[in-house]
Amino acid sequence: MIPYPQFSPTLISLGPLQIRWYGLMYILGFVAGFAILKKRAKETDLRLDADTLSDFAFYIFMGVLLGGRLGYVLFYNPLMFLMHPLEIFALWHGGMSFHGGLIGTIWGGLLFSYTRGIPFYRIADAVIPAIPIGLGLGRLGNFINGELWGRATDVSWAMQFPTDPLNLPRHPSQLYEFALEGVVLFLILWFTRTRNLPPGVLFWSFFGFYGTFRIIAEFFREPDAQLSFIMPNITAGMLLSVPMVLVGFGFVLWQLWNRFRNRLVNAS
Repeated sequence: MIPYPQFSPTLISLGPLQIRWYGLMYILGFVAGFAILKKRAKETDLRLDADTLSDFAFYIFMGVLLGGRLGYVLFYNPLMFLMHPLEIFALWHGGMSFHGGLIGTIWGGLLFSYTRGIPFYRIADAVIPAIPIGLGLGRLGNFINGELWGRATDVSWAMQFPTDPLNLPRHPSQLYEFALEGVVLFLILWFTRTRNLPPGVLFWSFFGFYGTFRIIAEFFREPDAQLSFIMPNITAGMLLSVPMVLVGFGFVLWQLWNRFRNRLVNAS
């Protein structure tokens, strides 16, 4: 067993002001995403001035924040929030859903695309390689906080997390997700971004690969206490990810088929 490094969730404390590692990871994720979007805008000839980029970042930030919180409320703990509705606004108590945040991000992107008259796939394909960076940093934040740990195990790299009331050796599943949803997913999207792909393929590839990696990680991750297992070995995270895999890879195949069909028509 590997000792868990004793992190303090608070990076800096100045009187009542506290800067937490988890919040810092969100900020770093947005900064990295903003930088990659600028690079991708140049690569794809997507003309976005500084003000437009700032507006886009605001739409996405609000989408992540509102979608992530509402997704957590609806998907993971609706009864508790029904009994204590003001807790919905207590973001400092934690509780964000990736799937809800993703839905909110898409709505934010659609709204920005509509108001600016930019085709959605153009901006979606440009920004999507940045998303795994935020995901990976978020999982590191989970690890530092000692939360969302894995299932009990006897593997040699197991850890005991200070927030675990049972104090069991567990999979460091946050690091598995950092590797799969952060590093591997970023590399897939980054190194395929320059290929001559139909519009939307990069965007929908993210859905397919993320859903696949999340399902794999769920086999090692302890499900949320209020949900436990939906069925033996089946978690809510798995069920929410299956549609992502089907829809994501389904649209990828559809877009590739449309290009192939159009080439056949033009050739004839």
